[in-house]
Amino acid sequence: MLDNSGMAYDAVQQLQTLNVTSPEIANIMKVYNAGFPEGDCVQIVRIFHGRGQAFNAGTAVAGLIQAGMNDRTVLQLASLNQLGPASGEYEAMHLAGLSDDIILEVAQHRAQGKPVLSGAALAGLKNTGLRGSTLLELTRRGVPDSEAHAIISFRRRGASDSQILRRFSGS
Repeated sequence: MLDNSGMAYDAVQQLQTLNVTSPEIANIMKVYNAGFPEGDCVQIVRIFHGRGQAFNAGTAVAGLIQAGMNDRTVLQLASLNQLGPASGEYEAMHLAGLSDDIILEVAQHRAQGKPVLSGAALAGLKNTGLRGSTLLELTRRGVPDSEAHAIISFRRRGASDSQILRRFSGS
């Protein structure tokens, strides 16, 4: 099936040396047909195999790519083992206009089991006019989701981005 995929010979050979299974090939074709570059297809399979897992995230990756997420960000999410159930939220975050840096910061906190604002909370904060740099800093600080309502209330009372950053230090 890979031979007729339209992928370059070199990429097909690399995937064959990884001993991809038929279900993995179907997932690879989903991401390739969504516009994921050949080399990245090989890399993402390597990431999964490096964890002893079969590559089964084709639908999730295709959704992220079709939403316009950067290929490198998708590979970083794969490296963080964050292409499972959270993928839909990351896709929604991207579509809501949150930067890939914010998405990766959320993913890193989750991968480490640390508290962090949810995608819905971050989108709500963005809608109050908070700058992307402020949202990224709140995420880096590990401000928990439980603080989102307080931040929104503070913002609605006229607090500036710098006042919010002074008041909400995170975990």
